[in-house]
Amino acid sequence: MSNSSESPSFPLQEFLGFTTIHGQGTATASLELDARHHNPNAVAHGSVAFALMDTAMGAAAVSVIPDDHICATIEMHTRFHRGAAHGTLTAIAKVLTTGSRVIQLECKTTDADDRLVASSTASFAVLQPRTS
Repeated sequence: MSNSSESPSFPLQEFLGFTTIHGQGTATASLELDARHHNPNAVAHGSVAFALMDTAMGAAAVSVIPDDHICATIEMHTRFHRGAAHGTLTAIAKVLTTGSRVIQLECKTTDADDRLVASSTASFAVLQPRTS
């Protein structure tokens, strides 16, 4: 697919309040930070950035696999560079390599001032869905 399109949502995405748009081998997920995303120090909890990047990379991975396949995160290495308390967080993911069984990706998350908040690399398994 060459044009960007909105990815289907799922309950965690809706609960956290972020949107995801994907293109061929890329995806962008973003959210407006508010108090529900904060840890006790009044900055976004690391799991929020982690979930944002995992979702962006999943959307990028789905864009390069056959329509009758699914993908799942099998490992993810995340680095947190700075805190963010308010404004928009944006995670941009891109596929690095695509194999028949594993996809390698990277993702960078920035704040509203385009400062690096977190970065990640991950491996996603390419799976055929189970039939009942």
